[in-house]
Amino acid sequence: MAAADYADRAAVRQALSGTDTVLMVSGAEEPDRLAAHRTFVDAAVAAGVGHLVYISFFGAAPDATFTLARDHWATEQHIRASGLPFTFLRDNLYADFMPGLVGDDGVIRGPARCGRAAVVAQDDIVDAAVAVLLAPADHVGRTYDLTGPEALTMAEIAAVLQRETGRQIVFHDETVDEAFESRRVYGAPDWQVEAWVSTYTAVAAGELDGVSDAVERLSGHPATPLARVVRGSRGMPRGGR
Repeated sequence: MAAADYADRAAVRQALSGTDTVLMVSGAEEPDRLAAHRTFVDAAVAAGVGHLVYISFFGAAPDATFTLARDHWATEQHIRASGLPFTFLRDNLYADFMPGLVGDDGVIRGPARCGRAAVVAQDDIVDAAVAVLLAPADHVGRTYDLTGPEALTMAEIAAVLQRETGRQIVFHDETVDEAFESRRVYGAPDWQVEAWVSTYTAVAAGELDGVSDAVERLSGHPATPLARVVRGSRGMPRGGR
C-alpha cells in the first residue's frame, strides 16, 4: 500500500500512478492546507488520474462565513482548472460530531442564533461516495450537497441529544465576542479559533440550511436522522428505517 503526504508532489504522483479514480478527502485543518490540496491535485494530474472525487463542504464559496469553506471552494476551483474529470461531494456538518459540541456542564455554546444546519451522518457520506466511486462516469462534473433529512437549530439539536442520552443538554446562544473568549482557554491559534466560531456564525447566517435528497439518490436509502446517529443504530437493516 502506497502512502504519501498531500504536500509531497513526487510521493503523491508515485502513489497514484496507475490509479484511474481517486477519492480525495480534505486534509487536516492546518494553515497551509490549501497549498497541500493544490499540490495533491497537480500530482494527480501528473499521475494520469482519470477522475477525482473530492469531499468538499456545503456552501463552499469564496465569501463563505465558515472560513474553512473558503478553502474548499478554492480547492474545487483548482480541480476545475486542472482539467481533471471530477465529482464534488459537499458535506454539511457531521451529525456524528454533535455530541462533542456539548460541554461538561451540558451546554452547547456558540453564536448560531436560530439558524439551521442539515447535519449529515458520516456513514451516509461513505455510502454516497461509494456509489460515485463505483460508477464515476455517471457523475462527471456533478456537485452533490450531502445533508441529513432535516435542518435543525442548535436548540433542536440539543433537545435531540437530551432525549437520546437522558442527559440535561441545552443551547446557549453566545455573542461573537463571548464565543472567541470562551475558546481562548484551548490555546489554539487565531485561525483555528476563528474557524470554530465561524462554524456557528455560518449557521446563524443560514448558510448550512437546506435539505437535499442526494444521499438517497446516490445511496438508495434515506438520509439518517440525528437521533438515529446518536443511538448508534446505523447497523439496522435498511427496512428498519
